[in-house]
Amino acid sequence: MDFELRMARQRLEKEQRERKERARLRQERERRAKAEAAERREALEAAQRAARLDAARAQQLAEQQIEESLLIGNGIIFCQTLEAVHYSGYGDKIKLPPSCFTELSNQGALDKGPMCFRLSRVDESPSSEQQMTHSGVLEFTAREGSVELPPHVWSNLFHGIELDFPLVEVKYVSLPKGTYAKLQPEDLGFSDLPYHKAVLETSLRRHTTLSQGDVITVLHGDLSYKLRVLELKPSPSVSVIETDVEVDIIEPEDSASENQRALVPLELGNAETGTVEEGSFNYYKFPVDEFTGERIASGELSLEVSLQAESAEGADTDLYVSRHPVIFPTKLQHGWSCHDVGSKALVLSHIDQQPAVGSYSVGVYGYRGQTKYRICVALKERSKQVVSALPAVAGEEGAAECRNCRRLVSAQSIVIHEAFCARHNVVCQHEGCGAVLRKEEAGAHVHCSECGQALRREQLEKHLEVFHRPVNCPCGAVLEKEEMARHQAAACPLRLITCRFCGDAVRAGTAAADARDRLRGLCEHESVCGSRTTPCDACGRSVMLKDMDIHLIAVHQNS
Repeated sequence: MDFELRMARQRLEKEQRERKERARLRQERERRAKAEAAERREALEAAQRAARLDAARAQQLAEQQIEESLLIGNGIIFCQTLEAVHYSGYGDKIKLPPSCFTELSNQGALDKGPMCFRLSRVDESPSSEQQMTHSGVLEFTAREGSVELPPHVWSNLFHGIELDFPLVEVKYVSLPKGTYAKLQPEDLGFSDLPYHKAVLETSLRRHTTLSQGDVITVLHGDLSYKLRVLELKPSPSVSVIETDVEVDIIEPEDSASENQRALVPLELGNAETGTVEEGSFNYYKFPVDEFTGERIASGELSLEVSLQAESAEGADTDLYVSRHPVIFPTKLQHGWSCHDVGSKALVLSHIDQQPAVGSYSVGVYGYRGQTKYRICVALKERSKQVVSALPAVAGEEGAAECRNCRRLVSAQSIVIHEAFCARHNVVCQHEGCGAVLRKEEAGAHVHCSECGQALRREQLEKHLEVFHRPVNCPCGAVLEKEEMARHQAAACPLRLITCRFCGDAVRAGTAAADARDRLRGLCEHESVCGSRTTPCDACGRSVMLKDMDIHLIAVHQNS
């Protein structure tokens, strides 16, 4: 009996312990469930709070962007991300798709004057520095979803990088008119351009905007110069349409490329020394003022460019001189040249091409080997012809002609002269020459088989190479040197001229299409450039530039 009671008590205690354990586990599960529910509720509330905050921030940012777009766009909101495509052109004007024209015109952007846009490069990596510039618009003919960028804009946005799918954010902005710009050439030589600020002004006519930090390209004939925009006023980005901008151009940094061609100044009467390698040029410049130009034109003075070679035998140079706008004379494009062997002198006088007031460039070309030289530009007084007080031998009675050299000498000394002349001298038998030469020098006297010019034997090879070897003009003409020089000066459509209307050094082009312009002596560029109109100062009427002189004579002759 006791055993049964003990067993029953044990079973009861066991059941009680199990019930207590189950109750404890149930309470633990309920407690954990309540804690997890509370955590989920707190996380949900936190996520909802974060979402509400993000939405509020996004709304605030959107409102700020709208306000900013309204502010910088002067009431016009336009912002699109487009694929960048390259096209060949000048200046900073981009091409947009037709849909952009519709969107802008619907907001009245066409009524607010020239449109300006802020272009920003869209980068995938957020850590990369955002590149930005500004531009105008050329036309709305680009493919939908793309924007066509000229080289100037492309180089400022994507300089030094290549992207498979370049994207650009295009935003309409309203820019203030610029009043001041500070520019710095990246290389030497820009200040050598005559009227370089006028050349810069012409290049800026192709631009709508300028942005601080951008690099602009200035073209002058075959030459191109890059200038960095250091400072702008009244803001870092300005419009340059219909405004007067004060421009400061500072010298390039010392780290600029030393290989850039530059002109070394020459002072009249002072020599400069230099060394030129075979196949390369050294360039110099000198000015001719108005007073000196008048004396040269009158024949009182002549301008002599002399070069003294100081190198070993075999080395040689050529000398080329040009008048601006040809900044760097070459073998094809120059005004004067000298190809003598060794030291040489080139005289610029009123007899050949009359030197005019302005700047001149001198090019020393290394024809063969390395040459050390001294170059000098000096003014020489032209000596007047002095009439001899002694009567000419030909006018005297008893004069006789030497049978060897054909000179007239006194009859009293003709026998002695002929004996000496026959023993020491010989006459060149080449047609039209008749030069009297010492017998020991006769072997070095030769004539060019092409033109018949008298030369020393060591000069013949260079003469044939320089003057009679056909050369190719970039326009396609193939001529000898002298004909090529005339062609480059007067007929080549690629020759540089100073336009009488815009004052820039430009390609002449072919003959003018208008017969009246051809009679006026206008080339293709001047015919087109002169077709621009400008108000007459007297009557205010718009007159073409090329007709302004006729207008003044015909309409305002009395005034």
